[in-house]
Amino acid sequence: MADSQNSTFKRVLLKISGEALMGDQGYGLHPPTVARIAQEVKSVHDLGVEICMVIGGGNIFRGLAGSAQGMERTTADYMGMLATVMNALAMQSALEELNVFTRVISAIRMDEVAEPYIRRRAVRHLEKKRVCIFAAGTGNPYFTTDTAATLRANEMNCEAIFKGTKVDGVYDKDPKKFADARRYETVSYDECLQKHLGVMDASAIALARDNNLPIIVFSLDEPGGFRGILAGEGTYTRVHG
Repeated sequence: MADSQNSTFKRVLLKISGEALMGDQGYGLHPPTVARIAQEVKSVHDLGVEICMVIGGGNIFRGLAGSAQGMERTTADYMGMLATVMNALAMQSALEELNVFTRVISAIRMDEVAEPYIRRRAVRHLEKKRVCIFAAGTGNPYFTTDTAATLRANEMNCEAIFKGTKVDGVYDKDPKKFADARRYETVSYDECLQKHLGVMDASAIALARDNNLPIIVFSLDEPGGFRGILAGEGTYTRVHG
């Protein structure tokens, strides 16, 4: 196994959307896609990097969408949190198939399927080179999994958040719709907020800015992209102060 000197980071948080797990399906989990992402995580884990993960729940249920259809917002958000637990368990299963020890840590207690969130215990898991998947958001309604990812990254003393998306960085407009879309090499937190660049929601960006936590936006669809960036290569956008 390579040691972490081959990586520019020693501890990171990977944030991916629930939609990333559904492949070409319109809904739910696509096991081959989950397995492919698990392989990407393993390749970085093999560098000796300590990895946290936060996975959204939009492939199963999105609280905001439920609320928009007339469901009471708090109930809808809790349903969305439960969806993230399902995704976390699927990713845990895929990682452990690859012999990567993994812990699902839930902000909502459900002791039969996940550990409760206890910061010191989670840090110890990371020190023992276990992947920690933080599920159920912050445990509170009205907060997105972007905000949960930024919160956990700060609590775990991560050096960066890696936001895996469908495109290889942050663009001034949608590159799938506009051929002249320009990708930023770097962009400031304030510029993301002022221009509504859609990196993360405003609460997450502000929390990252206040704690000087860089956000690396890259394509999760690019094979080897996650490992490449940690080795100092590849195409991405860095959001920082």
